[in-house]
Amino acid sequence: MTATVATTFRRRRWTLIVLCLVQFMLVLDDTVVSVALPSVRDDLGFGASGLAWVVNAYFLAFGGLLLLFGRAADLLGRRRVFLGGVALFGAASLVCGLAQEPWQLVAGRFAQGAGAAMASPAALSLITLLYPGTEERAKALGIWGGIAGLGGTLGLVISGALTGLASWRWIFLINLPVAVLAVALLPRLVAESRATRKARLDVPGAVLGTGAVLSLVYGLLRAGESGGDDVAVVGPLLLSIVLIVAFLAVESRTTEPLVPLSFLAHRARAVATSTTLLFSAAFYAMAFLLMIHLQTVLGYGPLEAGLAYLPYGAGILAGMWLSSRAVIRLGMRWALVVSFLISSAGLLLLSGAAPGDGYASGVLPGMLVTSLGCGLSLPALTVAAVTDTTGENAGLGSAVLSCVQQVGGAVGVAVLVTLAAHRSDSLAGSTGPMVAATEGFSFALSVAAALLALGAAVIATLLRNRHS
Repeated sequence: MTATVATTFRRRRWTLIVLCLVQFMLVLDDTVVSVALPSVRDDLGFGASGLAWVVNAYFLAFGGLLLLFGRAADLLGRRRVFLGGVALFGAASLVCGLAQEPWQLVAGRFAQGAGAAMASPAALSLITLLYPGTEERAKALGIWGGIAGLGGTLGLVISGALTGLASWRWIFLINLPVAVLAVALLPRLVAESRATRKARLDVPGAVLGTGAVLSLVYGLLRAGESGGDDVAVVGPLLLSIVLIVAFLAVESRTTEPLVPLSFLAHRARAVATSTTLLFSAAFYAMAFLLMIHLQTVLGYGPLEAGLAYLPYGAGILAGMWLSSRAVIRLGMRWALVVSFLISSAGLLLLSGAAPGDGYASGVLPGMLVTSLGCGLSLPALTVAAVTDTTGENAGLGSAVLSCVQQVGGAVGVAVLVTLAAHRSDSLAGSTGPMVAATEGFSFALSVAAALLALGAAVIATLLRNRHS
């Protein structure tokens, strides 16, 4: 290996480490506040409805702005947009950690989401272009996808530990060293890249697309709070449908669309995107529901509940290690089918956790099976979702994947949490509150398992042989 090749290899490796570290931080902040919410409420004086927006503001900005910033990264420079996003995220984390009023924390969380929407697709597109070979790209994106899944899981562990041992403020302040490190190192590791063909940002498409996603995510989040018949739910959802129709009409006629319809029609990417929606809906809802179940039904404290998730992270790491081997042995199609079915079986096992069950017998088996399937799925889904992307549209492909993950998470939390609540309420009069809560939890996780089984069927039926 020549000195030049060795230097290039080291730079790529360190670039991947920095980008994955940032993605871990961004995804971690999807869930890191969950355990800390009671402490945040007591310290800052949040009302019940306002407290939900500590979570929702991040979802709304992250999911709503991804398409806009993903395309902006292609046109304005991926490194530039990434660094701007990381800097904004770090500054917003400082605002959250020092917040003295409820509105300051909500505003900081929205700014965090905006920074994440800038940084995440730009980072994934940089990895996609940094590793052009099929095998090396698959390995790099496998690491990326697995780290993202690990971040979502460990957010609950870290939140429980920091809240129980120190203060909820540290769940935001720990982001600062990562942001500073990334801003300092990345300009020395990777050159700027952007689409070579001159193009303008599709402003009408950007406004309509961003508005459609923002309206959809907002409506779904409100549905999770108040049910599906509230005007504040129906109005945004109807508006999102109108904006989606207008967006498709504009994109079909403009010469430089934000999201070319041909891009969405690509078979492998379309299958990966649609099943990622189901996957994210199931797993975000599972994490939310299980954390509530552990604390309210099984009697765990915040630190205990966080530590209870540690084996989940180990299962994801094991699945990541096996993922590339499964793809080589089975092909992408069947590796994804098997991993989805493993996760589905794990959710069914987990749905049986009831009051009086021990951790080792009631929670751990389902958690390990579910996490193994999750770790197997994430890398392969990420590779499929950016199949055949190029230097012209890598940011867009990354943004579409990240946007679907966020929207899927919002859908899952809104729909499955609502189903769990309705199931519990319908049984509350005839059973005790713990039994009713357990039945609601079990029903919602069974629906999540069915979503993953549906995803497995879609992949088996529609993913082309050449990608299998």
